[in-house]
Amino acid sequence: MTDDQNFKPPTQPSASRRMSASPKRKIHHHVNPLGMRVLVRITKSQNITEAGLYLPEGAKEATDESLLAEVVEVASAVDDQTHEETNVSGVPLGSLVLIPRRAGVKVPWDDELRIVETKEVLAIVEKMSVS
Repeated sequence: MTDDQNFKPPTQPSASRRMSASPKRKIHHHVNPLGMRVLVRITKSQNITEAGLYLPEGAKEATDESLLAEVVEVASAVDDQTHEETNVSGVPLGSLVLIPRRAGVKVPWDDELRIVETKEVLAIVEKMSVS
């Protein structure tokens, strides 16, 4: 017999076997802002006025000039001498900040995330309860 007669094509796994062999993987992104930038998550505002009236979806956002956001990642650098990571952005991680409505660059995979330059951060907001 020649080599051509001994050749057997490789068998293909069944469709169900192919699907189970490659499980779907969820992709996670880690964003580390560079320079004087922070990564913020825009907080959802309630559609209720101070008087307690409910507004239609999107009505409040159309009039707002600024947005409240939580800082979820900051630009950092590693000190060569101490090998400690230092926040170089000047904005504390986890703080609530006020940014202009059009500030920053939206992150492609999440509409609530934006990369914002620290000069665009208008204020750090602290929530206080008054009794």
